Amino acid sequence: MDLDFRKARENDVTELVKLLADDVLGVQREDLSTPLNQSYSDSFRSIDADPNNELMIVESNGEIIGMLQLTFIPYLTHIGSWRCLVENVRIAKAYRGKGLGTDFFQWVIKRAEEKQCSIVQLTTDKRRPDAFRFYESLGFEASHEGFKLKI
Repeated sequence: MDLDFRKARENDVTELVKLLADDVLGVQREDLSTPLNQSYSDSFRSIDADPNNELMIVESNGEIIGMLQLTFIPYLTHIGSWRCLVENVRIAKAYRGKGLGTDFFQWVIKRAEEKQCSIVQLTTDKRRPDAFRFYESLGFEASHEGFKLKI
């Protein structure tokens, strides 16, 4: 499969929202109304303007088939190193289980190395056992317990 990795553009946002909503958890929290909720475009512009954020997509033959967001965070710990936080990982249903996620994460790790990060970290919802298995297969370890507070 021919894959292209690139930064998302504003005209991709509608397709990205559809991808975010294309699973059992995402469909409960995303807004697929037409016209697209302005908050998505506003958020995209903020992400795009921030040099420490990259909203990335993977395409095959011009079709968006995956996405994720990288946030590069400076830390005092680990000798003042940088971390790469991976969020909003989605692969289109028709492309899951075909190695695309592995290819995407190999690209992510290379990108984190280019940015001189010492750690790549992510969280995943505890209701996603397939995601846990996938990340563990890539060498990620469930080394911490995370917390969230919705406000």
